[in-house]
Amino acid sequence: MKGAQSPRLLAALAVAGVVQQGQSLGTVLPPLEARCAPRDRALLLELSYGTLRWYPRLDRLLGLLLDRPLKPRQAKLKALLLVGFHQLLNLRIPPHAAIHETVAAVTGLGEPHAKGLVNGVLRNLDRHRDRLLQQLDDDPVAATAHPAWLLALLREAWGDASDHLLAANNGHPPFTLRVNLQRISRAQCLQRLVEAGLEGVPGTLADSAITLQSACPVSQLPGFEQGLVSVQDEAAQLAAILLDPQPGERLLVACAAPGGKSAALLERQPGLAELVAIDIDAARLQQVRDTLQRCALDATLMAADALDLASWWDGRPFDRILLDAPCSATGVIRRHPDIKLLRRESDIAPLAARQRALLEALWPTLASGGRLLYATCSVLPAENAAVVADFLVDHADARTAPLPITGSVASAIGCQLLPTPGGPDGFYYALLEKR
Repeated sequence: MKGAQSPRLLAALAVAGVVQQGQSLGTVLPPLEARCAPRDRALLLELSYGTLRWYPRLDRLLGLLLDRPLKPRQAKLKALLLVGFHQLLNLRIPPHAAIHETVAAVTGLGEPHAKGLVNGVLRNLDRHRDRLLQQLDDDPVAATAHPAWLLALLREAWGDASDHLLAANNGHPPFTLRVNLQRISRAQCLQRLVEAGLEGVPGTLADSAITLQSACPVSQLPGFEQGLVSVQDEAAQLAAILLDPQPGERLLVACAAPGGKSAALLERQPGLAELVAIDIDAARLQQVRDTLQRCALDATLMAADALDLASWWDGRPFDRILLDAPCSATGVIRRHPDIKLLRRESDIAPLAARQRALLEALWPTLASGGRLLYATCSVLPAENAAVVADFLVDHADARTAPLPITGSVASAIGCQLLPTPGGPDGFYYALLEKR
């Protein structure tokens, strides 16, 4: 590719975009990928995601190696150093190659004078690695690669179980498929994957789930373009199973983007009278439309604020509602490691307030005898059981229904799944019935 840039340079720009500008990795990375040679794009993704995944640890390590901190205007140089650290500590790249290529990338930052600094810092890390890492292990933030506020909340909520949670957050996420069981069986799908040279194992929580041994481009998945399979974590697939839609019912999916759960509901119950999917973000609602089109499914889509009933509700009650509430996303950090840097402890209370407001607003739209499934991809009780408990206090016509989910941990109300290495993401579910 003519004019392609170093994947190390581009990864440093991606990391700096998250840290310095507060943008999500999903926003900053796509235009940078376009500047990378196709053969190097997998490395660019690993360097970007991996550096952010380990950022709290790598940042502390940099403090041990510098005599004085870098200036704020040197954010991109700092990011490049951390990209170099990730290569030396976590990837199977020979140290001499990692150092040489990272130093070469300095020129692209417009700071060629910094080559000596980058070379010296990386060589010192390679030379004194064991001693430096031992120092990091005495620091909880560095040892767990989690910000202090989040580490404290996870320890408080989950005690000893938080060790596995933290390890899962720092690992690579599984690549899981949802099989459209109306059109193909899971066994048939597994066989087609084998024929395509892809190895997968059946999920244990959802009858539609298959987890592949390794990730691959969706273009390599047999049946993806025809809507036979979709990419969706197994814990997320539970939403359609737990809501259990019946023929002839009218469903609402609130906060529907990007559309995976809406598609799963329509696949599980093709006999629905109607599925209405709303999202406040019109641009993201297009993702729902694209997902349904690929899967040959149909729904009523509306760009609207779920809190403003007058702007979207026609007064006809819904038999079932999925409230996929906006949350801290602390259950999917391994998929979005930038959360460690972008989220703040001060975000949690406003998120919980909005979640509570959404429950309050949508409850009148639920038919008598209907069911509402409250879902988040958070592992913080303040956004989950506490929100539902507060709602139940004010609504005598609401009661919780049991949710037997294998592998869930104890929760005051509803069911909490914690992320596990190689297993499902962290999700919370509570099923409410209207008396």
